[in-house]
Amino acid sequence: MAIFSSEFMHAVSLRNLRLANLPILRSFLRFMYKSPENQSIVMGQNFANPIGVAAGMDKRGECISCWENLGFGWAEIGGITLHPQDGNPKPRMFRSAKHNALINRMGFNNLGSDEMQIRLHKLQEKKRWANVPIAINLGKSRITPNNEAEKDYAGTMEKMWQYADLFVINVSSPNTPNLRELQAGSELDRILVACNEVNRRQSEIFGRPAKPLLVKVSPDLDDDQLRVIADTAMAAKCAGIVATNTTLERPSNDGVMAQEGGLSGRPLRARSTEVIRLLYAHTKGRLPIVGVGGISCAQSAWEKIAAGACLLQLYSALVFEGPGVVKAINKGLKQRLISNGYATLSDAVGHEHRLGTGED
Repeated sequence: MAIFSSEFMHAVSLRNLRLANLPILRSFLRFMYKSPENQSIVMGQNFANPIGVAAGMDKRGECISCWENLGFGWAEIGGITLHPQDGNPKPRMFRSAKHNALINRMGFNNLGSDEMQIRLHKLQEKKRWANVPIAINLGKSRITPNNEAEKDYAGTMEKMWQYADLFVINVSSPNTPNLRELQAGSELDRILVACNEVNRRQSEIFGRPAKPLLVKVSPDLDDDQLRVIADTAMAAKCAGIVATNTTLERPSNDGVMAQEGGLSGRPLRARSTEVIRLLYAHTKGRLPIVGVGGISCAQSAWEKIAAGACLLQLYSALVFEGPGVVKAINKGLKQRLISNGYATLSDAVGHEHRLGTGED
């Protein structure tokens, strides 16, 4: 049995990453983990490479200025809710080395939008900010009923607006009661309308372009439900979809797999790719897709790009493979682009729909 909990070790890892952000150590890390460029412009943002940190890894934005040191092309912080909350009782994070998988039932534990606004403002004032795009994941407070969810999401977005390069609406976490019901077309539409209004208003106030708004979907939805979400997102002029969140499905029911919560890692690889493939085909490639779920090597990343993802995110792979996985994936993607005759990553997105295969 592990001496320290997964949540404790997670906190230690973030602390060590912050401590390693001193100038000399930062230069060393950037040299050691420097990734080959796979540059693309997606949703109006410039990404040096497509690999990002998934939501939940850096809930408080503690390492905003650090992730690029490990070769990441972007990062997503949060989820952040309007009201502060402690989340679910501990223990609430578990590892399965057998399956290269994590299970969490964190429950959107976070500081809340007011405290996060103060924290992010201080980071910017102290020049401890990122040189890569930063996404902010928006969740719903547990105390907010679903029929008032749009106020919760919009309120948080308003306070976070000037700190994000793009926003992700999280209506698919399995760890907040009834949250997934908000994925239904009419429910989701209410939230998107409210967030679009905030986006428009803040854009006018700050004299800056509106921020790209994405919806994060569950892998446990059926195909028809996913198509409805895609249609709703396009009708609301969303910038993209994140596919996918964690799953309630299990590869077995023994050991760690008996724990409740959302599963990420290797067992999610195939299903998340299926969802990307379906969404890309349904939208005819018109809606950018962020692929997340079971990416741990260049081949698993290439599969998602072939299926239709233009950006990617890691979480479990950092735990099981270490930070070198970012460089390895980017190197492998670069090699696949060359061997398949693609000049840019954007050229390769969705190529299996044109060629009938996602293989090399």
